[in-house]
Amino acid sequence: MEDIEIVDSKITKIFDSRGNPTIEATIFLNYASGTASAPAGASTGKTEVKAYPASNIDKSVDFYNKHIKNALHGFNAINQGGFDRLLHELDGTDDFSNMGGNLATALSMANAKAVANYLEIPLYRYVGGLNPAIPRPMGNIIGGGKHSKNGTTIQEFLVSSQGKTFYDSVFYNIMVHRRVGEKLSEKLKGQSVGLGDEKAWTADVSDEEAIEIMKEAAGEISSENKIKIYLGVDFAADSFHENGKYHYKKSIKTRDEQIDYAISLNRDHGFYYIEDPLYDSDFEGFAEITKSIGKNAMIVGDDLYTTNATRIQKGIEMKSTNAVLIKVNQIGTLSDTVTSVKLATKNSMDTVVSHRSGETTDDFIASLAVAFNSRFIKTGTIGGERLAKLNEVIRLEEDLV
Repeated sequence: MEDIEIVDSKITKIFDSRGNPTIEATIFLNYASGTASAPAGASTGKTEVKAYPASNIDKSVDFYNKHIKNALHGFNAINQGGFDRLLHELDGTDDFSNMGGNLATALSMANAKAVANYLEIPLYRYVGGLNPAIPRPMGNIIGGGKHSKNGTTIQEFLVSSQGKTFYDSVFYNIMVHRRVGEKLSEKLKGQSVGLGDEKAWTADVSDEEAIEIMKEAAGEISSENKIKIYLGVDFAADSFHENGKYHYKKSIKTRDEQIDYAISLNRDHGFYYIEDPLYDSDFEGFAEITKSIGKNAMIVGDDLYTTNATRIQKGIEMKSTNAVLIKVNQIGTLSDTVTSVKLATKNSMDTVVSHRSGETTDDFIASLAVAFNSRFIKTGTIGGERLAKLNEVIRLEEDLV
């Protein structure tokens, strides 16, 4: 195939859904261009690449102007692997601490979008989706942890409705969200019920109360509409792990008690999706949970893996989980993300493509979830920056029918 040269590039500082600055990048080719922006996480794994050098976005902008802009000019954009290797070489570190992983993410995705537009093919095809499949939406309903104030200790309570179409599934997720809001307002009788970073409800309730409200609301919507609804949690256990113990609002659990608690959510409450139940280096503990309930539940590693193939390989060897969360800006480039997805898929692990708590209206993760044959795409249930992804999957489903 002929070379497709990059004729120009630019970056712009924009704002994410929390009102924090982030980077948008555009790659220009002859007759086509691609634009992408990077999200930001509040709950981040220790082994993620550095979002910005010294946590300063302006240092990323300076690095681009001094070292990247001219280097990209004339590069063969269709060589995505070469493009991403060039970013690594220009940065010169293992964790993008010179240019910033968010700058690398925005540039890498913008290049992919530009080439897909140039070739006039869907982005999921360019990414590698030879056998594309529509995922199910995994929607955040009740939020706590680092995503809200005075919320639950567990960071996310999730649902995934199994409607006939993706549109139906999103609709039923929204219905559960509304029903939960009604139940929280009724329970708290005038006390504050708000929305967190991902537009999930946040309220001063215990984790146990949240579990019961979720079960009730999802059970009602499921029964009324005769659909299956999976329940899930993202513990984000790193955020409340301290000195080997797990510190909840009103209790402290030992490691063994935390393992038992995670298992009980599936065994006693029917929760199917269990993400990051332990802190991010306890591969052995994850394996205990997976051995116990892995046949009946999805045990998902996020902070455990940070979309890093080396860490995923360790999880495979230790049988730590049966699923991997995928976030491009955890690892910094599309090529590194694809490597991680292929490794997980080859070893019969499900993938879940995920948003971040600080999001933009960029919808590229919709195409990634379709390209990767991911089981779920994890987002909020409402909110413009969340619905941008969900609405794009709805469009892609229509194209694929």
